Amino acid sequence: MNRAPTIARRELSSYFYSPIAYVALTLFLAVSGFFFYQDFQPGQPAGMRTIFQYMIWLLVFIVPVLCMGLLAQEWATGTIETLMTAPLGEADIVIGKFLGALGFFVVLLLPTLVYVVLLKIFGHVDLNTIAAGYLGILLVGSLFVSVGLFCSALTKSQVVAAVSAIAILFLITVVPWLVQSQGASTLSARWRGITDEGVYNQYVDFSKGTVDTGHLIFFLVLTAVFLFITVKVLEARRWK
Repeated sequence: MNRAPTIARRELSSYFYSPIAYVALTLFLAVSGFFFYQDFQPGQPAGMRTIFQYMIWLLVFIVPVLCMGLLAQEWATGTIETLMTAPLGEADIVIGKFLGALGFFVVLLLPTLVYVVLLKIFGHVDLNTIAAGYLGILLVGSLFVSVGLFCSALTKSQVVAAVSAIAILFLITVVPWLVQSQGASTLSARWRGITDEGVYNQYVDFSKGTVDTGHLIFFLVLTAVFLFITVKVLEARRWK
């Protein structure tokens, strides 16, 4: 996979020529700024708990839009044939695309560090708690990018890829949270255990400043699974 970094750099640079990426960036910063305003109030603890807890819902929609063209556009324009005939393995392509999209996701987060500076200036902030929150968001972003990449590998339509990714993320993130929040007292132990495996429930401890090894493994393994499946999709489509 020594060629993956080259693909990653190409993919990352392509985002800066995409109007959709700038729209997503503007929307993300506007909404996250509103969430931060809720924390930046007199009498509130100096932290970013609100923005971290609500940011995940925004990413359910933002990340699929950012990832919808990763492979779907290659299929639609025929440039995938150039990639497939180059001395590249499917894993090179998938990891390269993944790292490029994840790189832009990090760019998306960088302006929010201004919020940390403001909290540091006007209050006494626990940087360890904030660092845990950012770690959780990076893990969520990695998982969401891998899901978006998987959906983009399945179709030539970027719209279909985005909608499919949103549907999957809604199913593994929003639905378990809704089920648990609406019927926490009536759920059986078995169903409560299933809903505990939802993405939000695995992430929420990070937003509170707690780093749990089990949650960390959950995100890393699930991200790896989607990347592995995407590689297998490319392998299958190569011979069609």
